[in-house]
Amino acid sequence: MKAALVLETGRIFMGESYGATGNAVGEVVFNTGMTGYQEVLTDPSYAGQMVCMTYPLIGNYGINSFDDQSEKAQVQGFIVKEAGRHPSHWQMEKNLSRTLAQFGVVGIKGIDTRALTRIIREHGVLRGVITTESEHLNDWVSRLTEWVPPADVVGKVSTPKFYTLPATSVVPTHREPYHVVVMDFGIKRNILKAMQESGFKLTVVPHTTSAEQILKREPDGIFLSNGPGDPKEVAAGIETIRKLIGKRPIFGICLGHQLLSLALGGDTYKMKFGHRGGNQPVQELQSKRVTITSQNHGYAIAEASLEQTPLYVTHRNLNDQSVEGVKHRDLPVFSVQYHPEAGPGPSESLYLFEEFADLMQERRAQDAT
Repeated sequence: MKAALVLETGRIFMGESYGATGNAVGEVVFNTGMTGYQEVLTDPSYAGQMVCMTYPLIGNYGINSFDDQSEKAQVQGFIVKEAGRHPSHWQMEKNLSRTLAQFGVVGIKGIDTRALTRIIREHGVLRGVITTESEHLNDWVSRLTEWVPPADVVGKVSTPKFYTLPATSVVPTHREPYHVVVMDFGIKRNILKAMQESGFKLTVVPHTTSAEQILKREPDGIFLSNGPGDPKEVAAGIETIRKLIGKRPIFGICLGHQLLSLALGGDTYKMKFGHRGGNQPVQELQSKRVTITSQNHGYAIAEASLEQTPLYVTHRNLNDQSVEGVKHRDLPVFSVQYHPEAGPGPSESLYLFEEFADLMQERRAQDAT
């Protein structure tokens, strides 16, 4: 079946239907990962977006039940140049096309994804539609210019209820596992798994949970998760974080990193085309150490806005010099823009969970004196 990708600029790409049929409207973004397409599909940070994979052949190793980052596919649409026709892997349970169809994700294959990526790099993130209805394609252009992204996208991916997860690593006998309350703005399963393996027992709470409810759980620390959308729309979360600062050690990533800065008086801005992929070089300014990081975000912290806050920049992106990490000058509060657990991507940044553990241990020691 034929399919088309129509952009708000009027550019039309013709290809073949891949996955579900129908129409899918959303922001078109690109991901530079060579692998990890299953994690991309199920990452809540991609909720509402149509993802173009720049690597030309996608789907070679199929889909399994172990690498899902949430309960379902989160992307609005999926765009590939060529779909693997004969996927093979010892853990494979089904192919990518079947997965897209099962979750109702409209996809397109057989288009020039590199050309599409160049257009996004030139114009910035664009509204688009993938459609299997080939008539009146030009009519979509005017409809796209009027299309407004859905509001409260975080509310659609955050957990609706409290739940707990145990620590899975061996914890020294002389202490209890660190208890971390996770504010869920759209968290990935691999992040939860990484914290469990770091010796943290977790209480995951909805993004609307109040500071009073969180502190009532008596956590050793508070984790601010990744998630989709514009951070300025998460007003309740920003207010809650503001009330929690100084009460417990806080560690934020991705959207949580942006929300932390907003809570402390900083500002954020929408990037031209964002960072999405597992190959972003980030430098820790103090040690000069460079790590390759996994990222997925379309907003960033405005560095100039930090001058009037108690935060200072700790990490910087070496591609575009954007802010990748901040730390509070006086309190045990810090955050990074990338995903330290690397799902998918490199695992060079797992040390950040150790730094978080050190801050919680210092807090315990202070409480004991």
